[in-house]
Amino acid sequence: MAISPLDVKKLRDQTGAGFGDCKEALEKAGGDFAAADKYLKEKGLAAVAKRAGRSATEGRVFAAVVGSHAAVMEISCETDFVARNPEFVTTGQKILDVLVKAGSQTPDSAADTNLKELAVKTKENLSIKTFKTMTVGSGEAVAQYIHGEGRIGVLVKVKVADAAKAADPKLLQFGFDLALHAAAFNPTYLNRTKVDATWLKEQEEIMRVRDAEQLVGKPENIVTGIMKGKVEKFLKQISFVDQPFVKDDKLTVTQAAEKVGKELGTKVEVVDYVYVQIGLEA
Repeated sequence: MAISPLDVKKLRDQTGAGFGDCKEALEKAGGDFAAADKYLKEKGLAAVAKRAGRSATEGRVFAAVVGSHAAVMEISCETDFVARNPEFVTTGQKILDVLVKAGSQTPDSAADTNLKELAVKTKENLSIKTFKTMTVGSGEAVAQYIHGEGRIGVLVKVKVADAAKAADPKLLQFGFDLALHAAAFNPTYLNRTKVDATWLKEQEEIMRVRDAEQLVGKPENIVTGIMKGKVEKFLKQISFVDQPFVKDDKLTVTQAAEKVGKELGTKVEVVDYVYVQIGLEA
């Protein structure tokens, strides 16, 4: 049967597939739109499998907080053109929203299917590269922030001693400011107690070699004091709670939390964070 351009356009609008693919699908399906749609998906999923080996170094980060669950998800793709595509953005956010609402700890088969269908339309290798979750308990609030065109995504959890203050606008604003801070400075650890001792020792040895000229000829007790100071400075740089607060660099993040706590009349702590950046290995 003859397939009209209007029919092809209708199927193309419905599926996002190319003009030639839609025409071929309708011809093979005898004009049946449902059958043509099925044909395109089957053909597309086969093409997706062929594309799976292609490099996908671009992408977008999505974030969501729903009830007692929160997550950040990175979907990788091959080009920044697709990463900015409105349907890619909308579909990615819908996938994450459904997962967070269900309290999923990992992407499920439905997420995989939806992503494959999106890959059919974009004709690129797509995958969920990163999926990090966070729970929101009593007295806790989680703030989310997406930087730029989804290049960086952050979750930050704050906790208050008085659970009734967890929804206070002042606390929520502080949480958002902390998320901005994390996006800007990408702290390596939440606090110094989280730092791996072996890794820190390696960093100290690197500093000792790098700054060897400063230490030559000095007594061992002086060298020890200098290295202790260098390590302390390094810990302040990599520890979230010890960094100068992005909104007031005269205060550390911990001091900023104490200030907000005094205003709210309860103890405020930064207890967890997640940072995801496109192209950065977790």
